[in-house]
Amino acid sequence: MFSNYRSFRLATGFIVVILTVAGLCPQLFAEEAASVPASTYKAPAYQVLRQNENWSGLAAQDNNSGGDPFDSIKFIPLNDDGSFWISFGGQVRFRAEAWDNFGFGAPANDSDVYPLTRFFYHTDMHFGSHVRLFVEGKSAFVNDRDLPGGSRTLEEDKIALQNAFVEFSFAFSDDRKFSFRAGRQELLFGKQRLVSPLNWANTRRTFDGFSSTVKLEGWSLTGFWTRPVVIRQTSFNKNDPNTDFYGVYAAGYLPSTKVKLDVYWLGLNKEAATFNGTSGSGNRQTVGARVGGKIPDTAFDYDFESAFQFGEIGADDIGAYMVASQFGYTFADVRATPRVYLGFDYASGDDTAGGKVGTFSHLFPLGHAYLGFIDTVARQNIVDLNPGVTFKPFKKLSAAVAWHKFWRADTDDALYNAGAKVVRAGAAGTSSDVGSELDLTLKYKFDRHTVLVVGFNHFFAGDFIRESGSSQGVNFGYAMVQYTF
Repeated sequence: MFSNYRSFRLATGFIVVILTVAGLCPQLFAEEAASVPASTYKAPAYQVLRQNENWSGLAAQDNNSGGDPFDSIKFIPLNDDGSFWISFGGQVRFRAEAWDNFGFGAPANDSDVYPLTRFFYHTDMHFGSHVRLFVEGKSAFVNDRDLPGGSRTLEEDKIALQNAFVEFSFAFSDDRKFSFRAGRQELLFGKQRLVSPLNWANTRRTFDGFSSTVKLEGWSLTGFWTRPVVIRQTSFNKNDPNTDFYGVYAAGYLPSTKVKLDVYWLGLNKEAATFNGTSGSGNRQTVGARVGGKIPDTAFDYDFESAFQFGEIGADDIGAYMVASQFGYTFADVRATPRVYLGFDYASGDDTAGGKVGTFSHLFPLGHAYLGFIDTVARQNIVDLNPGVTFKPFKKLSAAVAWHKFWRADTDDALYNAGAKVVRAGAAGTSSDVGSELDLTLKYKFDRHTVLVVGFNHFFAGDFIRESGSSQGVNFGYAMVQYTF
């Protein structure tokens, strides 16, 4: 159990109270009564990247009201014809985390309970139909985190700019558009396996640079050149001058089908890189593709992605690859609409310390969503077999149960965590068996603004963990409330 037992009881009690209230108040889960909307206006959904929301539809609404209390700040005209306008928005998030055996039982201070808070506030200014300025500020805090690493840059960045870019855009028709962004901006591509703002982290990820997007008949093509921003908790964040991240990402639907296709080339140049004993300046190129959708006239869905990496680290070549897949089936006529799925992920490792590099690099991913919520495992030198089920017991409540079984792809290479750090060196053990993880998640959506998420996760140490050091099972629980406006 958690060594900080009193704190753990408080966190557990908080979760139990929430679930008890839900059980004693079934009206919270009941279908909402039908009502006649005040207008036909449909507000855009809140996006992970807030800069991708378009609130210009409020221009045609009387009193700038589409039925939501925040409509009054979503479109504020700055001139008589409304061609110049400004929009405001933000998000507040609180998460309590409880850990036991954070480092598999070593060092001794690897159990803790602590709160995380995060605030985002943005301003979106439009100067006519072609010029726009988007600025988003961030404050992220963690209190009394006594786990190894203390207050890390993943959790705390007291006052910072998350986004600050100018955009020039031109619409040639409804389905032919061009835009160019310059400045600080978050990047998100495809399923976020390789490029993501990492929304789970309290501080999120962002980049400085340029991006340009062409949208043409249902397809989008984005080219970008950036440098990742390094969080400096006590000073202004700056980009890493020794790292360049660039590429081209295309996404759209195959003609006359509902098959989604992504094709990409991503380049990463680092002045200093090290993989399994090979060090030097790094030039890593990633080419890949993803297909996804539903099989026509069935309840089956699929998602398949593969990428190959080549380049050099110092004088040695890179040759690495990954495969990610998930196949699901939805029981649409069954209560709670359960979806069962089976996923398989493979990311190559290195078969010899030093020399040619075979370890796949996961770049800038949302690993948290795919390889276990405890984040002990990364898409590097790993094999993951992951069955699971999702279902909706009530209209506003969704649940997920996931299981992961992990092996090292190559026993001469290390186990890497979600931050691409070495958890256990390859030479520390001979087994490929890393272990397994159980993830349980409940999500309750009160309304379009407010969501509550609670979860419990346990990592069962495998033979390689036992061979290479302390091997106690890892427990991770959390409760998170998020409000978006």
